[in-house]
Amino acid sequence: MEPAAEPRARRLFGGSARALGDLAASPFRADRDRIVGSPFFARLNGVTQVVSPGGSGLLVHNRLTHSLKVAQVARAIAERLTADDRHRDLLAELGGCDPDVVEAAALAHDLGHPPFGHLGERVLDRLARQRLGLADGFEGNAQSYRIVTSTEIRGAATTGLDLTAAVRAAMLKYPWTRLDDPDPHPRLLDPAPRGAAPPPDDLASGSTKFGAYRTEVDDLRQAREPFAGRIADWQQTVEASVMDTADDIAYAIHDVEDFYRVGVLQQGTVAAELTAWQRESGHLRAITDAALATAARRPGAAIERLRRQLHRKDAWIAADDAFAAAVEHVREELVDGLLAVPFDGSIEAEQYVARFSARWTTRLVDAITVVGTPSVRSGHVLLAPAQWHEVQVLKFVHHRFVLARPDLALHQRGQARLLGTLVEALLDWLLDPEEESRLPRRLHDLVELAEAELHPRTPDRLGQARGRAIIDFVAQLTDGQAVAMLDSLSGRSGALWTDAFVL
Repeated sequence: MEPAAEPRARRLFGGSARALGDLAASPFRADRDRIVGSPFFARLNGVTQVVSPGGSGLLVHNRLTHSLKVAQVARAIAERLTADDRHRDLLAELGGCDPDVVEAAALAHDLGHPPFGHLGERVLDRLARQRLGLADGFEGNAQSYRIVTSTEIRGAATTGLDLTAAVRAAMLKYPWTRLDDPDPHPRLLDPAPRGAAPPPDDLASGSTKFGAYRTEVDDLRQAREPFAGRIADWQQTVEASVMDTADDIAYAIHDVEDFYRVGVLQQGTVAAELTAWQRESGHLRAITDAALATAARRPGAAIERLRRQLHRKDAWIAADDAFAAAVEHVREELVDGLLAVPFDGSIEAEQYVARFSARWTTRLVDAITVVGTPSVRSGHVLLAPAQWHEVQVLKFVHHRFVLARPDLALHQRGQARLLGTLVEALLDWLLDPEEESRLPRRLHDLVELAEAELHPRTPDRLGQARGRAIIDFVAQLTDGQAVAMLDSLSGRSGALWTDAFVL
């Protein structure tokens, strides 16, 4: 093998059982097929994206449809970049950008997300750290990486999905552990990479977002080893950056779609916020942060807080002219466009939504570029400034007019209580010496796996293994399975044999 080809070959096949010379076997497509064939991928059909489909009465995205759309957008970006002669040399220098790698990573990126969407992620992290004593807690991206490397059982061995190093590296949106890898840890940078900073109210807990638990850190290092010297230790690979950007694009567009269909996004409320800021932006920019906080309910105040937040966190790209243009473009497209006609479920209405989504997707994909020396807060693949600001405004609409609603909070508090009760019930079951022989086989296997991963001198090794096994077990459930299992453990279910599907 020629010396120049060796790093590429290691990137292609490192960590995989496939032979180095078998380039015609298309290992990345094999990776994609393994991911799609995994029961963890199928389960995403029953996992909430933002709201549970049953609660809306209408079709909304779940984790499966979200993953499929991210994969579609990610592949479109990768194909566009690799076909552009302007980017060819830089992409090669940074380690390459293979559309199959990008698509496989996009399909796998949400495998570890637990029941009830991001709410479930926050609840399991709190329970893992505060109740079960797991320093790594829970993180959806790290759980996805754990699934493809260790907890996905194939036959008699817990080998993960045996994915190539390139696909595993492309899954790492946050290529660090919570606390200590790489060294120095990226949370210590100023500014810290996106997701690396600890939460302001819990600085000792480590990074808010991270890509692997300490039990998978050797695998993380091995997957990224071919990129050493090409990109910073804490920086995404190009393929991970494409996947991450596609994830942002998909979120920004299909969350708007969903809540327009459901009827939550109303033209009047969104118009009042955007037009008030446009009309009074000069005055709003002049008032202090404290005065702005006291005027929280005033139309225009929330989006002014967004403008200031972008300047604080992303001064490398935030610009007032681009922000104002983005507000205007979103107002024209969303307020005067999509929201002007209430969704009535007709074919015409669905076609209108489809055209809106296609127009925005094309606009954003066409605005992607590659840079050799990105900001610490960015990846090598990023949106042009105008479209970056537009995505921020679209996400603001979702956060302001959906996630901040009291009725959604009421629904989610119930889901959070359910997960807490389920974790406690499983812990009680694990600690009952008379029930050891009747534990769910999957839970029993996960305890053995977690115990084998820990160093023999780990304090309270069995307790740590039980805690991680409970988190792994709950995280693999669908929304409906979590509800059904708690009903069974609480004695509320009368369907004895049909409850076995969650075990």
